[in-house]
Amino acid sequence: MTVTELRALNTQEIQHKLAESHQELFNLRFQWASGRLEDHNRITMLRRDVARMQTVLREREVAALAQGESK
Repeated sequence: MTVTELRALNTQEIQHKLAESHQELFNLRFQWASGRLEDHNRITMLRRDVARMQTVLREREVAALAQGESK
């Protein structure tokens, strides 16, 4: 998922996708530990997606705080 796609979503949708991604990451790590994971690159891609989502959420939080201070 690209940053542009993430910025088009509202905050609740991003938080929902973030929770789903955390769950999927947990499942992938479990598969990796048990030796059943076939696509090891998926973990890296998912971690980067999680970081992107957290970054967009933080940007929105900082923007909201800046608007509150400027009033």
